[in-house]
Amino acid sequence: MIILPAIDIMDGHVVRLVRGEFDQKVVYSEDPAGMAKKWADMGAGTLHLVDLDGAKVGEPVNREAIRAITGSCDIPVEVGGGIRTIETIEKYFDLGVSQVVLGTAALERPDFVLEAADLYPDRILVGIDVKDGKPATRGWLETVDEDPVALTNRFAAMGATGVIYTDISRDGALKGPNLEGLKSFAEAVDIPVTASGGVTTVADVKAIAQLESSGVNSMIIGKALYDGAIDLAEALEALKG
Repeated sequence: MIILPAIDIMDGHVVRLVRGEFDQKVVYSEDPAGMAKKWADMGAGTLHLVDLDGAKVGEPVNREAIRAITGSCDIPVEVGGGIRTIETIEKYFDLGVSQVVLGTAALERPDFVLEAADLYPDRILVGIDVKDGKPATRGWLETVDEDPVALTNRFAAMGATGVIYTDISRDGALKGPNLEGLKSFAEAVDIPVTASGGVTTVADVKAIAQLESSGVNSMIIGKALYDGAIDLAEALEALKG
């Protein structure tokens, strides 16, 4: 079980949104690279980066901030947000990014997952962000009429190596994860699941760790780290226990 601190970037700053609402942001740092180094120094094994501006407009916007992050720490970094072309994927890998997360592009052009996974085996993740039971796209501003489980299994068959499952209703709300929904999803899909959204306490960390046998192999923590509700070192120690 792995904990991935989230670094969401907007206008070059580290921010957090509440339930994906772009007008409900809190700026936590003007130095994304410094924040990345902080989490790495505290023991994080991987970082989860999101280019929020990129997710909204459909192309990378905060590439320089991401370049600074990969240059500031030597742990793996995964990136999502606005990745819609093979060229963009190539440029991120050239920056030192380990894996990319395909969201909107995967939902709108499923063959893109097949093409990307064929070119870069084990480096393509998909993001399934669920809003009112439906996958959301374009920075969570729209939804599509698809079943999240069927969609994920289709991507798994195309070569996606993992899925990041976000319950948008819990993201940034500090209300705890939807454990029942997460367990049900993980047991129904054919690839490892990263839990995202609502992790608020060390007890939540322990509860998600109990779902490892169901197929959940990692979790993303964002707002709770930035607000001090969870101490990363304490959470990592809890996993050892």
